[in-house]
Amino acid sequence: MNKQLWDKAVAFHGHECPGLAIGFKACEAAAEKLGIGRSNDEDIVCVTENDACGVDAIQAIFSCTFGKGNLLYRGTGKQAFSFFERTSGKKLRICLKPKKNEGMERAQWQKYLLNAPVDEIFSFSEPKFAVPEKARLFNTVICEICGEGAPEHKMRAQDGKLVCMDCFKIYDRGW
Repeated sequence: MNKQLWDKAVAFHGHECPGLAIGFKACEAAAEKLGIGRSNDEDIVCVTENDACGVDAIQAIFSCTFGKGNLLYRGTGKQAFSFFERTSGKKLRICLKPKKNEGMERAQWQKYLLNAPVDEIFSFSEPKFAVPEKARLFNTVICEICGEGAPEHKMRAQDGKLVCMDCFKIYDRGW
C-alpha cells in the first residue's frame, strides 16, 4: 500500500473509513491493470456508480473531478467504478465483490481492504458503455420564470417559454 497516497486521500476526505479504502483500492487496481495515474485534464475518466466515500479517493488520487468533466455519476448504488484512458482506449470496470467482512469490526474491515490483493476484493470486467464524450461548454439561457441562468441543454420549453428544470412542471397523469 502506498502510504503517501492513502494519506492524501484521507486528507481530502477528512477521515479514514472503509468506504474511502474501497475507492483507494479501486485506484490501486486501475493503476495496476491499466497502467494509469493522475489525470492532468480529461485523459482519464471515471464513471462512478455510487456517491459514497470511495469517490473522494478517486478525486484525490487520479484528479478525476466533476468540475473537469472526467468524473461522472451513474447512480446504480453499486461499489463499482469504470475507468477509461482516452489516449490508449483502455477501459476497465472494477466492482467490489460481495462482502467478506462478516464478524469484522469496522477497523478490521478497513485494514483488510487496504492490505488485501485487488483480485481478492474486486471483480473486473469491461464497461458496458463507451467512454463518455469530453465535457462541452454550453451557452447560458435565462429562465423566463425565475430569471436564473442555466446551460441550454438543461432548459425546457413550457407554455411557450424557456424554463429551468426547477421551474418546469412535469406533465404526469399518474402512469
